[in-house]
Amino acid sequence: MITRRHILGAASAVGGLVACPAVLRAQDAKVLKLSHQFPGGTLEEGDARDRIARRFAAELEKRTSGGLKVQVYPTSSLMKTLAQFSAVRKGALDMSLVPLSYAGGEVPETNLALMPAVVASYGQAAKWRDAKIGEEFSKTLAEKGVIIITWVWQSGSVASKVKPILAPEDVKGVKIRGGGREIDMMFQAMGGIVSTMPSSEMYIGMQTGALEAAISSSTSLISFRLDEMTKNLTAGRGRSFWFVLEPLIMSKIVFDGLSPEQQKAIRDVGREMESFSFAAAKADDEELVKIYGARGVQIHDLTDANIDKWRDLARGTAWKDFAGKSARCAELLKLAEQVS
Repeated sequence: MITRRHILGAASAVGGLVACPAVLRAQDAKVLKLSHQFPGGTLEEGDARDRIARRFAAELEKRTSGGLKVQVYPTSSLMKTLAQFSAVRKGALDMSLVPLSYAGGEVPETNLALMPAVVASYGQAAKWRDAKIGEEFSKTLAEKGVIIITWVWQSGSVASKVKPILAPEDVKGVKIRGGGREIDMMFQAMGGIVSTMPSSEMYIGMQTGALEAAISSSTSLISFRLDEMTKNLTAGRGRSFWFVLEPLIMSKIVFDGLSPEQQKAIRDVGREMESFSFAAAKADDEELVKIYGARGVQIHDLTDANIDKWRDLARGTAWKDFAGKSARCAELLKLAEQVS
């Protein structure tokens, strides 16, 4: 027989559960979805970009005592690669780790993230965040609905089935993937046959003959196994005319909906990931050379003279075109040039 005493006891038990801090955290936990195009792995192994995402997720959950959780979806399993930036802007996707140059058609200013020869070393790239260019670039993205959480830079290497690509004249007649509008413009000016595709499609392109050469981050050239078809590698270790900013980003709509404490945790953890991201990128530059060299691929390194040639070409093509798009683009490019 159910008595008033039983009812009160049950209510007391439920009240105790509701009042328990651990239960409250579990009930209030917010799950953020993070989509990226790169192969999945673990905290310690796999594509560096995926590891950044997973390390961020683990540390954020720890920092917020489970109040914020991040679910990582690699290999564009949640959302197609080229749809991710737009979805973040609209709040349809919480977070992504994406090459910003993919968004150039939607937000022209993001083409600066893969502007040839503007950044030529990791030392130069590392200065962006706290320089005026970092402040203004972040401001522009925030106005478009996107917040940079972790600045992730990657040096570019060139995998070629044909001759080595060292100087601008080497791209003439070569079917090549540059990875961004401005890079492609520069290649076209030298007679290259440009093919546009995300890095996740490079393997098929090389396999089918649609590509003879592809430039991408060392991490991508490892993850997408282009060593199987490469004869010459122009390594991006030390220096390159191709540096891409592919940060961990978050929807401003989603970010603004969080508490100040949660926002601070996200920014703090995001910044802490940057030392790992630089170390991982540099390690992959060296690992790329080992993997491709073991396949019998001929390894080549760029010289300062090579970089100067690419910069001269870029200044008269990609830089000129970008600066002509708007006063804001011109201003951002000028600020980027001030970082040496």
